[in-house]
Amino acid sequence: MHNSDSLISISGLNCDDLVEALDLKQKYRAKQIFKWIASGAKSFDEMTNLPEQMRKELSEKAVLRSSKISQKLVDPDGTVKLQLTLFDGSCVETVLLLDGKGRKTACVSCQVGCAMGCAFCKTGTLGFSRNLTASEIVEQFLYLEDECEKLDNIVFMGMGEPMLNLPAIRKAIEVLTSPDGRNLSPRRITLSTCGVIKGIYDLADNGPKIRLAVSLTTANPELREKLMPIAKSNPLNELKKAIAYFIEKTGKRCTLEAALIGKTNTDEDSANKLINFARNMDVHINLIPWNPIKELPLEEPSKNECYRFYNKLENAGLKVTIRTRKGEKIGGACGQLGKVNTL
Repeated sequence: MHNSDSLISISGLNCDDLVEALDLKQKYRAKQIFKWIASGAKSFDEMTNLPEQMRKELSEKAVLRSSKISQKLVDPDGTVKLQLTLFDGSCVETVLLLDGKGRKTACVSCQVGCAMGCAFCKTGTLGFSRNLTASEIVEQFLYLEDECEKLDNIVFMGMGEPMLNLPAIRKAIEVLTSPDGRNLSPRRITLSTCGVIKGIYDLADNGPKIRLAVSLTTANPELREKLMPIAKSNPLNELKKAIAYFIEKTGKRCTLEAALIGKTNTDEDSANKLINFARNMDVHINLIPWNPIKELPLEEPSKNECYRFYNKLENAGLKVTIRTRKGEKIGGACGQLGKVNTL
């Protein structure tokens, strides 16, 4: 991938790629450069174990990061949101989430905008511009570590549908999990899809061995088609088969995510349908109270709605959690990401 100055962006390249892209005569130099990038270096000048002349030559053909932070917002709850401006002027947002135990999770984007058009998601109102490169994905993680120190987890739950950019995500994961670099454990990586069945089978069969979350929202087929247009071409019964296949093939529990929308999918019938969908599958259900988005004509659920729904599922023997809201004040909560143009 090149930036606007035709310099190669290398943060999403592995050691072999670096040898080729930078025309390195000594392979061990690629390992040195790779390690520097993983440690947060922002220029070749910081790579003090490289000869000065080599650093100069490399800086004339490549950049470590092609994106730049154009906005940083911090929520009182500890959530940090970064807006990154990409080489072509497009923008994406990435979020640092902090849980009750102090663990830090990077929520990264994989596309500029999104083509899925889910009725409850701000990103879906933007339409789709393009896929991100592996470098642009890795850079989000690196920028969050710059701002918030070492991260514990990464979730592909930001802007875009990850299953529609699997090649770049696979490459980014390869780079982030490499023992020569950041060495992030695949067990600490989760990919969330709105239900692209083909992608679920692909991930199960071809890896990487990461965790899967499916944004289900409702197990009512007619309602799901209204809220999530993807459901028309990826029907619920086939989606259930794909999830079951993933669980059996990988041995990993799947997370089902349900954005609870006031007076829409929180009634008893919706709970019963979700119970029937999840029954006899190794899944954990995350209930996510819908976060307000001024552009969308939906209602936040009341606490009573959420806990009635939760109790119904728990009494049916399902593993279920109501997710704590994080980052709402800075537009960094689930479904709220949405800047595309530069500031």
